[in-house]
Amino acid sequence: MFDAYRMSALDTRAVHAGREDLAALGVHVPPIDFSTTNPLPSVTAGGDAYELLAGGGTPGESTSAVYQRLWNPTVGRFEQALAELESAAASVAFASGMAALTAALLAATRDGRRHVVAVRPLYGGTDHVLATGLLGTTVTWATPDEVAAAIRADTALVIAETPANPSLDLVDIAALAAAAGDVPLLIDNTVATPVLQQPLRHGAALVLHSATKSIGGHGDVLAGVVACDEQWAARLRQVRAVTGAVLHPLGAYLLHRGLQTLPLRVRAQQAGAQKLAAWLGGHPGVTAVHYPGTAGGQHLIGRQMTGTGSLLAFEVDGGAAAAAAVADGCALITHAVSLGGVDTLIQHPASLTHRPVEGAAKPAAGLLRLSVGLEDPEDLRVDLARALTAVS
Repeated sequence: MFDAYRMSALDTRAVHAGREDLAALGVHVPPIDFSTTNPLPSVTAGGDAYELLAGGGTPGESTSAVYQRLWNPTVGRFEQALAELESAAASVAFASGMAALTAALLAATRDGRRHVVAVRPLYGGTDHVLATGLLGTTVTWATPDEVAAAIRADTALVIAETPANPSLDLVDIAALAAAAGDVPLLIDNTVATPVLQQPLRHGAALVLHSATKSIGGHGDVLAGVVACDEQWAARLRQVRAVTGAVLHPLGAYLLHRGLQTLPLRVRAQQAGAQKLAAWLGGHPGVTAVHYPGTAGGQHLIGRQMTGTGSLLAFEVDGGAAAAAAVADGCALITHAVSLGGVDTLIQHPASLTHRPVEGAAKPAAGLLRLSVGLEDPEDLRVDLARALTAVS
């Protein structure tokens, strides 16, 4: 990576990161390498390359990539670009956000420590994996103020999400890292994106993204990525190589392309979300609005986050039945899971993304999550107003 890109604005890095060698290649658009296997210069060189890559290393200019499960240059381009946006030394991409989380848990617990301290709320899939112990971990749920006391000798990782999904609660990353002490802190940065927040700058060791969301941005690619230092990256690559949770090169190409417009999309979607949050706050059929900066954590806007983002949640009077009717009553807004795309989505977390979460931590029955897209906010307001009026 060039020093010039390290020093440039995020918008410039989003456009140019991972593309520094294109002029020398004589192309304007990054090439896609679909090869599942690669020629080996010799038995000895092939064996050495396999050992390097299977152990979490990366190939040099003259090293064979051997096999797509071990390394792919198109995936590597996206990883380099995402790392630059997160101010990280490296990043490692996976076939989905949950595959990325799984790899992070396996990498953190490989020395025998199996205990995780987690701050709720978390994405429902993350919560489910931890609560059920499917990967052999045990979990202590803690508020941010309880994290330090929850740390044990066998604690391998502290996990938090900020802004949290779907409540949009904010967590002070620097304070949480201090409470975690020597235990590495993983922050799910999916909602904020590196445009609005870079957790490594505040003490996190690992930054997780469901790249399916804002990074892809168009609802057409499934992926996950973890930004970190090179030591963690080597661990994660080793897990990926062994488990096979690899990102397809075409997905990597789409994600790399998505980064070019990420800052523009995030800021435009944020502007729409701010207008809708303000309007919903005054609607008689809405009992509560959850949006960064509207409740606790306002002091983190401007210090930890540079903006409030495009995701909000609101509670409607009438509980689950009313919430379902509002979601079903939207015509322009699509009733679907996921977030961060160019079109606006609405969903009922308690019934869908957070269905497996235990009762005490489940979102409110009347809560709806709204991922604001790039439509005119007034058109979105009219659609929501019609759905809310029909219910009331």
